[in-house]
Amino acid sequence: MTKEQLISQLQLERHIEGGYFKRTYQADHQPKIDTEAGPRLPMSSIYYLLTDDAPIGRWHMNRSDILHFYHLGDPINYYLIDGAGNLSTQILGPNPSLGHRLQLLVKGGCWKASKLQSGSFGLLSEAVCPGFEYQDMQLGQRAKLLAQFPQHEQLIRDFSIEN
Repeated sequence: MTKEQLISQLQLERHIEGGYFKRTYQADHQPKIDTEAGPRLPMSSIYYLLTDDAPIGRWHMNRSDILHFYHLGDPINYYLIDGAGNLSTQILGPNPSLGHRLQLLVKGGCWKASKLQSGSFGLLSEAVCPGFEYQDMQLGQRAKLLAQFPQHEQLIRDFSIEN
């Protein structure tokens, strides 16, 4: 399967943070959950694809927890910065014997960025709880991230755009 076939067959479109996506589910048949940001669906999910022509998911932070599931293709590095400024790197990929993870939880309030290691594509899905709303996502602004986390300057520059 090629990246073009996946984009076409899964009806993916460009994502604001990078790569491609499609919302695949939202629990709108369930009662909404009250959150500090207002009522939210209990859960939503998407496909998320990074490709060799769109290999980066830029720094962003979500209010909700997100569980990522690896599906196909090449490994994807995830860079995570928690509220205390601690950096961790996780790899979602097909081979647990190489340290790849098949699923990864990123808690709400954690900054994350991602990059396709190599190859043509890496396909994931994400389950978001409470459900995703664009107003609950913050794109990383380079100057603000550098001021908050100067110890991670190179990664911040690599996965952000100037604002």
